[in-house]
Amino acid sequence: MNILIADDHPLTLLGTRNYVETIGYKVDCICSNGIAAYNKLFTKNFNLAILDINMPGMDGLELLEKMYQSKMRTKVILLTMHREVSIYKRANEIGVYGYLLKNHSESELEQCIQSVINNKQYISPLITNELIFDTVEKKDDVSSMLTLTEKKVLEMVSKQQNTKQIAKLLFIAEKTVEWHRRNIIEKLGLPKEKNALLQWAIKNSLH
Repeated sequence: MNILIADDHPLTLLGTRNYVETIGYKVDCICSNGIAAYNKLFTKNFNLAILDINMPGMDGLELLEKMYQSKMRTKVILLTMHREVSIYKRANEIGVYGYLLKNHSESELEQCIQSVINNKQYISPLITNELIFDTVEKKDDVSSMLTLTEKKVLEMVSKQQNTKQIAKLLFIAEKTVEWHRRNIIEKLGLPKEKNALLQWAIKNSLH
């Protein structure tokens, strides 16, 4: 059983590793950002990846999507503070095996890992209950269409930060920022004119 854990919070990262090893599993690799996790997952075969959603460089949902597109066999458990219906649904669509809330993960992670190893999906009952009562889903909410990183990029665009500044703040390449900008423009159905995204972002600021 090869396990990778990725989280940008050092204490959470080490705590998760220690817990997983305490219940009898060996952790082969830990990463502090999405890019490092991406590089490891695509160069070595892992049976299981436990990923935070909010990470610099590449968030856990984006990483899961790339793994899904590449038809990787690594099973993914997402640890998150997010209870949004849109994020949960997207994770389900792209093949997540486990979905846990961070503040309750200690009591559920062992059961989740065991279920995933047995090829059974495990969704935290706590998040399930939250979603059942979350009946108000904004169909036209831009947030539901964008990944976490795309939201960050869009917010920075609304603050009139350029590609170079955004790349530096998110610890990603400028080409990656441009790729995210193109994706946002396409998802929003904006004309491919200069400053079209900037004008939209300032007018419809998400923050």
